[in-house]
Amino acid sequence: MNRMTAGIVFSIGVGAAALAGSASAQNSPGGAALDSSLRAAVEAKDVPGVVALVTNRERVLYQGAFGVADVATGRPLTSDALFRIASMTKPVTSVALMQLVEQGRIGLDDPAEKYLPELAGVKVLESFDAASGDYKLRAPARPPTVKHFLTHTSGLAYAFTSAIWRDLKPRPGDTFPFGGPLLFDPGERWHYSTSTDVCGKLVEAVSGQKLEDYFREHIFVPLKMNDTSYNVPEAKGPRLVAQQQRGGERMDGAIELQKPQPPLTIASPIGGGGLASTADDYGRFVRMLLNGGTLDGARVLKAETVALMGQNHIGAVSVPALKSALPRSADFSFIADGRDKWGLGFLITTDQVPGKRSPGSLSWGGINNTFFWVDPARGIAGVIMMQYLPFADAKALATYDTFERGAYQLVNAER
Repeated sequence: MNRMTAGIVFSIGVGAAALAGSASAQNSPGGAALDSSLRAAVEAKDVPGVVALVTNRERVLYQGAFGVADVATGRPLTSDALFRIASMTKPVTSVALMQLVEQGRIGLDDPAEKYLPELAGVKVLESFDAASGDYKLRAPARPPTVKHFLTHTSGLAYAFTSAIWRDLKPRPGDTFPFGGPLLFDPGERWHYSTSTDVCGKLVEAVSGQKLEDYFREHIFVPLKMNDTSYNVPEAKGPRLVAQQQRGGERMDGAIELQKPQPPLTIASPIGGGGLASTADDYGRFVRMLLNGGTLDGARVLKAETVALMGQNHIGAVSVPALKSALPRSADFSFIADGRDKWGLGFLITTDQVPGKRSPGSLSWGGINNTFFWVDPARGIAGVIMMQYLPFADAKALATYDTFERGAYQLVNAER
């Protein structure tokens, strides 16, 4: 059913480095069209390299790899390449925490401070003077719950999603265990944040295991995600894609290598990011979700838990398209501003865009422009991995859009 690997060689940049692209896809016009569109994005130098995968509930329908894993050396990108998937770690952490919820070891409505005492003194920012740096804190109207952290409604932020977090300097004696004060009372708004780092700490506190050990035992081994880990073994180092970025002060130039490159190991893994994985491994993760928590006879979640994770858990609150506060990320323009919702670990699409995912689809991405979506209504999911900053780069999003449209054309043609 699968056709042979195809090669392309062309040159880029002053160094005229050779890039090779390869793909394996179902022998169909839809597969060939996906090959063509992804190859074109690389040849146009929109993106340095891309690995993409489409799966249904039973099997992988398409997988392709094009371009280079390292713009400095021209090392070809292969389908088994390892990517730092950053915030695509968050759904894994959310699944881990929901396993513990299933077991009755932690409750969604429990105050998180019940398990993490360092949250007991958390404060809300009442005012902040950017010119003087002066700020006032107050107690929250309610303690943040486990669900608040799963849904990014805790009040936490990131320095790249909040100019206040970026600029606020703690006074002597003030400590903010997860990066800064709450920007609002828990439950009042949605704001992308370090909340999933808290979820990771909750997993460790309740399970008594380190995060990587817990993931390995309860998620990665059962799902046969053999290439997913925080710490990349030295033997797999040559498969790791280089960290890259657009050059220039505003990250609007040609793609170049980041310096220095991050190490293979991570000293303190966190729930919000840091995993390395392959498109194939993450494809197994999303296929498990499509199948209601099970894959190849291994069950990691109950079907009702997966369904619960895909429901709106922020009520009338909606997900806004955030402005970036740092150049490492563009604005969050891929969100349907004020219409999308959030479940227990996932963005929930509410709009039907012609040729794309169904309403109720789950998705998110990682800061190096890795993305996924899960469409339960249509029974398909997609994973696309690139590896460069800034996040939500316009050309990366365009490649993502083209890939998603091609995935549905592939599926429609099959039917």
